[in-house]
Amino acid sequence: MAAVKRFFPHIAFLAIAFSVAAVVVGQLVPDPYLDPVNVTVSEYAVADRGGVTEAGMAVLGLGSFVLLVALRAAGAPIRGLPQWLLGIWSGALIVAAVVPTTPIGADLTMTGQIHRMVSIAAFVSLPAAAALLVPRFAADARWKPIARTTEWLALAGGLGLLAITYVALPGDRVMIGLVERVLLGAEVAVLAVVAAWLVRLSWGKSVRILTYHKFLTN
Repeated sequence: MAAVKRFFPHIAFLAIAFSVAAVVVGQLVPDPYLDPVNVTVSEYAVADRGGVTEAGMAVLGLGSFVLLVALRAAGAPIRGLPQWLLGIWSGALIVAAVVPTTPIGADLTMTGQIHRMVSIAAFVSLPAAAALLVPRFAADARWKPIARTTEWLALAGGLGLLAITYVALPGDRVMIGLVERVLLGAEVAVLAVVAAWLVRLSWGKSVRILTYHKFLTN
């Protein structure tokens, strides 16, 4: 199991990359008349007959969970509320992928309400986790190099949350698709930065172990 866990950072990073590619492809497959500026990713997913967007969301959720396990195994400073928020993000994405939203123009159904609630949970949890991780990363020598990047992405996520809250409520959904995509971009960027750094740390550890082993056998 320990040998498998060494690959978790790589699996997480590849899952994030795959999910981004799948969601981008899913935006191109449905009705070309759907406007990405005013239509959310979830509404695209309903129109995506091949399920590419849902697959991307599910893989992102699973990859985020693998990343969480890898961070804990690496001793990253995530214990407490940050790890719970990362867990909420992962679980909410998987549920959102399995439970679709209501099609455009239809009355909101029970499944649509569930999808909306878990989407809100996902949108809020990751920027909050990133904000809490900034001072922890800054205080940890191993993670300090990505503290500033995480801080900027957490700020972008927070501003995105404010923007999408305004657009979804008093803003009458004007450009909601664009705002949501910017927010999701900031959130996925946080995961990508953390996963990429964890991969780098794992490679460094592997090199040190290999060097030490050669030293002992010579």
